[in-house]
Amino acid sequence: MLETPIILIAIAVALLVFLGGAFIMGRRPGRDLELGDGEITGAKGAVGGSTAVLDRPDVELDLTDGRGLDELAVDESEIDLDAVDTADADVAVVEEVEAPVAKPSFFDRLGKARNAFTGYLGGLVGLSKIGDDDWEELEEALIRADVGVSTTMNLIGDVRSRAKEAKAENGAEVLALLKARMHEELEDKDRSLRIDDGKTNVWLFVGVNGVGKTTTIGKLGKRLSAEGNTPLMAAGDTFRAAAAEQLTMWAERSGSEIVRGSEGGDPSSVIFDGVAAAAARGCNVVLGDTAGRLHNKSNLMEELSKVRRVAAKEPGHVVEVLLVLDATTGQNGMAQAKVFTEAVDVTGVVLTKLDGSAKGGIVFAIESELGLPVKLVGLGEGVDDLVDFEPTEFVDALFE
Repeated sequence: MLETPIILIAIAVALLVFLGGAFIMGRRPGRDLELGDGEITGAKGAVGGSTAVLDRPDVELDLTDGRGLDELAVDESEIDLDAVDTADADVAVVEEVEAPVAKPSFFDRLGKARNAFTGYLGGLVGLSKIGDDDWEELEEALIRADVGVSTTMNLIGDVRSRAKEAKAENGAEVLALLKARMHEELEDKDRSLRIDDGKTNVWLFVGVNGVGKTTTIGKLGKRLSAEGNTPLMAAGDTFRAAAAEQLTMWAERSGSEIVRGSEGGDPSSVIFDGVAAAAARGCNVVLGDTAGRLHNKSNLMEELSKVRRVAAKEPGHVVEVLLVLDATTGQNGMAQAKVFTEAVDVTGVVLTKLDGSAKGGIVFAIESELGLPVKLVGLGEGVDDLVDFEPTEFVDALFE
C-alpha cells in the first residue's frame, strides 16, 4: 500500500528537478528578456536581438533559445512587423544628429587685442582726476592699438569736449565716454553681403599674398551653401603654385562648383569663364579668387582693374569686391587698403586673424579714414570661425 505514494513522490521530485533545470538553462547571462506592456526586448537570440511589439501583454514567451516567430504560439496578425529589425543584433544603428556650431565669441577670441587695450588704459581707471598728461597717455594708447593718428585725434577731441560738458573728471567716467564714442564710430554701416535675385552675382576677393583670400572663399562657400545658395568658385589665382588645388579642395568640402584655368594663364579669362559657367549651371554667386598683388606695383594693380571690368560683363553682376586684410599687419594694412580701393572700388573688408592680433584698433582706422565697412572677421582657423563683424560686441570686448 505504501508503494503507490512513494512512486508518486518520486515522480513529483523528478518533475521539479527537470523543470528547475530547464528554467536555469533558459536564464543564461546575456540572453535575458524583459516583458512588459506588450513589448519584448532581448539581446542575442530574441528575434535576432530586435524588438517585437505584441498586443498580448498577458502572454509569457520564452525566446531565450533563439527560436523564430514561426515557433511561437501567437497569431502573426498580432505582431507589429514594422517594429521588427532583422539586422544583425550586434550592429547598433544610431542616427547622428549634428550639434549646432556655437558662434565664436568676440570676448573669448579677442584676448590679445583686449589685453593690450586694457593694459594701455588700465592705469587711468583709478584716477580721481584726468589731467593733460593723462589725456596724452590716452592718445598714445589708442595709437599703439593701431586706431590711427587722425582717428585717434578725432576720438580724443570729441571725448574731451563731452567730458567738459558732463563735468566728468575721473578715469572711469572718461573711459565710459570713450567707449560710447567708439560705439558711435562703428555705427550705421552697411555690413551686409549683397546678393541680387535673378542675377549671376560676382564677389571678387583681392589683397596681397598670404592674407587668407583662398581660405576666406572656402569658408564663405560652405556658409553660402548652408544658407541655400549655389556658389561657384573661380580659381583666378593662376600664378601661385597649388592655389587652384587648394580652392578645389574647398569646393569639394562645401559642395560648390568650381572653374579653374591653366597654371600661369590669364586670370581675367578664368573669372569670365566662371561667370559664364555659373549662368549656365544656375549658380547664383561666383566667388572669384585673384592672385596676391603687391599694392606698390602699378602694373599688377592695373591687371586687377581689368579682372574687375571683365567680371562685370554680361551675365556677370559684380556686387561685392572684398579686400582681405591680415589684422596683424596693423597700419601697413591701411596702405594696402587705399591702393586697392582706388584700383577696384572695394565695397568692404574681410579682416582675418583678428583673434591673434594685439592691433584690433585697425578696425577704427579702416572705417573712419577709408569709409569702408568691415563686413567679416576671422576669429580662428575653423571653417565656422569666419563671422559677421558685430561692432557692439567688438567694442564691448575691448573694454571688458
